[in-house]
Amino acid sequence: MTRANQNLRYPIGTFQLPQDIRGEHHQQWIADIATFPQLLNAEVKRLSDLQLAWPYRPEGWNIRQVVHHCADSHMNCFTRFKLALTEESPAIRPYYEDLWAKTPDMQAPIQWSLQLLEGLHQKWAYLLRQMSSEDYARTFRHPEHGKAFTLQEALGMYAWHGNHHLAHVHQAKRYRGIFNLA
Repeated sequence: MTRANQNLRYPIGTFQLPQDIRGEHHQQWIADIATFPQLLNAEVKRLSDLQLAWPYRPEGWNIRQVVHHCADSHMNCFTRFKLALTEESPAIRPYYEDLWAKTPDMQAPIQWSLQLLEGLHQKWAYLLRQMSSEDYARTFRHPEHGKAFTLQEALGMYAWHGNHHLAHVHQAKRYRGIFNLA
């Protein structure tokens, strides 16, 4: 992958777990989870159907797919949190996000996914604020990665995930669909 393609794919860089994952990062990550739906809604609420079809990079998802993907992905992560809080290091079920991005519901109105994200993130942020240090140390095992992730790590990854896809929407809007041109 060329440097330019890498920058288009990861406009805010890849997720890097900081050394001190409690402290200030912890509170910022919860704030990121709490505010993500409003930020995403603000970015997409005035876009036309044509604009929602703008991809964020060549051969990348379009804005509509990004919005629906965020709902799918964050529902999965919330479920992983609940599994880890109620079971001993459960093995989670991975899913094929590239294939999910091609299912027929990806053509549905984005408002449905925005509404889903709003309620989901309110509940998720509430849960995150109630969790103890011991809760954040709980783990789930991801079979594709062959390792266990703490809920603290997952919190950071999903705060990054929301910001990552917000940057994709910004990028698609900035380039105004030029990636659709042959």
